[in-house]
Amino acid sequence: MNVNHIALSGTIKRISSLQSPAGIPHWKIMLEHKSQRYEAELLRNVYVQIQVVLSGERFTSITKNLKVDVDINVEGFIALQTGRNGINRTVIHADNVELKT
Repeated sequence: MNVNHIALSGTIKRISSLQSPAGIPHWKIMLEHKSQRYEAELLRNVYVQIQVVLSGERFTSITKNLKVDVDINVEGFIALQTGRNGINRTVIHADNVELKT
């Protein structure tokens, strides 16, 4: 079995919404993550910005509380997305989003 699951926390830096031609709501969040992790017994600073996609009506209630500089936890899967400019990037498709308290 192939595994594709990711959990990441971070701060919202940008958020936008759109609706697909089929009428499905989508929200795009730019998530900024900063942490420290051990690698090869050395402490390493970790920094990443990654786009998170929330799709479907089930996210409508939580998106009302998602704003720039809000901290969230995200769980989902990663996928490759090709932009209109032909450039590929990895994005997280959310299965679950929680506000950090």
